[in-house]
Amino acid sequence: MKKTPPKAPVPSTAPRPSRAGGPAEIVGQTLERAFDPLNLVIKRAAQKLNPAEPGKPGLQVSPLAVPFPDIPAIGGVEIAIGRAGFYKHDRPDLLVMKFAEGTSCAGVFTRHRVGSAPVDWCKRQLESSGGEDVRALVVNAGCANAFTGKPGADAVRRVASAAGKRLDCRQRDVMQASTGVIGVLLDDAKIAAQLPDLEARLHADAWAEAARAIMTTDTFPKGAYATAQIDGVTVKIAGIAKGSGMIAPDMATMLAFVATDAAIAPAALQALVSLYARETFNSVTVDGDTSTNDTLLLFATGASGAARIARPGDRRLADFREKLESVLMNLAWQLVRDGEGATKFVKISVSGAQSAASARKIARTIAESPLVKTAFAGEDANWGRIVMAVGRADEPINRERLSIRFGKLIAAQDGAVAPDYDEARMSAYMKRPELEVGVDVGVGRGEAVIWTCDLTKRYVEINGDYRS
Repeated sequence: MKKTPPKAPVPSTAPRPSRAGGPAEIVGQTLERAFDPLNLVIKRAAQKLNPAEPGKPGLQVSPLAVPFPDIPAIGGVEIAIGRAGFYKHDRPDLLVMKFAEGTSCAGVFTRHRVGSAPVDWCKRQLESSGGEDVRALVVNAGCANAFTGKPGADAVRRVASAAGKRLDCRQRDVMQASTGVIGVLLDDAKIAAQLPDLEARLHADAWAEAARAIMTTDTFPKGAYATAQIDGVTVKIAGIAKGSGMIAPDMATMLAFVATDAAIAPAALQALVSLYARETFNSVTVDGDTSTNDTLLLFATGASGAARIARPGDRRLADFREKLESVLMNLAWQLVRDGEGATKFVKISVSGAQSAASARKIARTIAESPLVKTAFAGEDANWGRIVMAVGRADEPINRERLSIRFGKLIAAQDGAVAPDYDEARMSAYMKRPELEVGVDVGVGRGEAVIWTCDLTKRYVEINGDYRS
């Protein structure tokens, strides 16, 4: 049964069979990825959103934007934002979150070979502490602190030390993330100077402000919220994310921070975030470029009073698992909807592949092809470019059984143009802001879905002007 979407789209909650031997066995079930973009109502954010605070003034709000949801206070979480001055213009660029004593933390990070200093710090501290009793998160926009060597690592350590002293915790209990220009050393003194003021202004109801503070080329703040039942107790799940370009996650993507007042042991939390990152953040792409700073952190404060859960497959977590994936999927979709210069939100579905991994590679090749993406931008149903991308994915296909559809309209069937192909109907379909391309490669039962956007002149303009 489909649920009525809230202010931003959420995935279907219909169950599907787990893949044998896959990570779904950890939790006993996964959720169906059925998604029909045509049923979503576009939220024209230019009229409905509060003014965005992007990294560079003058960026137009994406026509695919969705309003920021109403997110209530989450027990055990306090938030403050400020300006450290990493941008030339006046805008918030610093976020601090303080968590209740005993908060569990889990994370998934980029596998980029040039990981940033904050990524290295978080991975090392989570491994050392096991994710127990994480007390704070410090995030800055405007400086990635990536490819900065030992000086960058020292800057992260000093931020953790300063935050720990202000918030009465150990430096290892402070998680960090950064976003911005690569190759620029973080001026940690700017952050330390703001910490006393931020500590004084910590409050629970500031999720929208937090989402704006971490934006770079984003044109709207991204948030998601859900409630779930754990053994009869209502728990809350809230999350924010940032990302618009350099989006092709190899773990999570860009920056995303999710908090819940559920009580979940770190090992169970880690199993859940690792499982659901694959089918949410790792299933979206804007431009095919992975980032040095990709970070997804999940915090569980335990403030709801619900029973502490130690196993990810505990049946009491059934509703929580479903709602957590919903929140992550919601945030991931918003990244694509805010793709730099995007005007189309596109679902790529591949079926009939030799395996799920093969289907995923084919879908990603289609989604990241500049020729395919520019055809979307030009509202051109050029299915020949889809054929090109499928063939160069270097995966098993049956050319004589290859079929392609746009929405419900068949373009190619059994290796040739469809008998009832109608160019006029195809052209009319391509004018929609939300599209679906379905490809059957005819060799097996493997399936995969990737979400992407088009590639427009604005992408070139935004990135050509990024540092000027």
